[in-house]
Amino acid sequence: MSELARQIERYLEELARGGASPHTVAAYRSDLRQFLEFLSPPEMAPPEPPAIDLLILREWLAALYGMKLEAVTIRRKLAAVRGLYRFLLREGVVRINVGRLVRTPKAPKKLPEVMTPDQVNTLIDGVAADKLERPFPARDRAIFELLYGCGVRVSELAGLNLEDVDRTERWLRVRGKGRKERQVPMPGQAAGALERYLAQRPVVREERAVFLNHRGHRLTARGIGGIVKFYATFISGDPSIHPHSFRHAYATHLLADGADLRAIQELLGHARLSTTQKYTQVSLTGLMAVYDKAHPKA
Repeated sequence: MSELARQIERYLEELARGGASPHTVAAYRSDLRQFLEFLSPPEMAPPEPPAIDLLILREWLAALYGMKLEAVTIRRKLAAVRGLYRFLLREGVVRINVGRLVRTPKAPKKLPEVMTPDQVNTLIDGVAADKLERPFPARDRAIFELLYGCGVRVSELAGLNLEDVDRTERWLRVRGKGRKERQVPMPGQAAGALERYLAQRPVVREERAVFLNHRGHRLTARGIGGIVKFYATFISGDPSIHPHSFRHAYATHLLADGADLRAIQELLGHARLSTTQKYTQVSLTGLMAVYDKAHPKA
């Protein structure tokens, strides 16, 4: 194993120990493996970490642009390399974080597409109608009610344990990014749907997950995504709807109804208010559309 490959493995191990999500570690592993392959011509070892200079990084970025990758993808790959060199700098392996010398590609600002309240209600009502002959309708409805009613990430929903649910006070204890915990209130419909599911949930010894798959094991984030896609395709005719669509809708609809932006930030578990502020732009866009359509002087 080359020195660069060994340092990459050490960095990924530290990421995992530091509480980075499995998704982040997997993405960085893929990005850094590609970086290593670029620096490893056939039958040649890659350069030592201190020998990788600005010129080499620019050649690597040029290769990424040549692959017609989107700016947001290149930004993520560059972030992985910068993180690696930040680690190497701290460990004394290199004297400079060469990744910081490279200009970050500008990503186009994209506002998330948000379902209207009517669209959300139609979809959830369709799930509740139980006309698709699914094996676990109560579980599926609870999933949709919690995604929209609590605005949780799909990984947070998959990670819920039975002890994380306060059924009396109607709170969820959610473990978000970086293992940060927060409490999220459950509205009435979400709490009711969860109660109906828990009354039917199989008792599986030593399995504390709230949501189970057909084998009685924890339902994964990918499994939840597949459930959402199935119902969205057959009820709404839109397979592009995914679990995060309900998080966008949750935040945007709260803001439109007058909720404070700081409160929404806390509910979503965003570390920065700027992340939450994108929903302000979504709401303003919707208001302008209503104005253009309805105002006589528009």
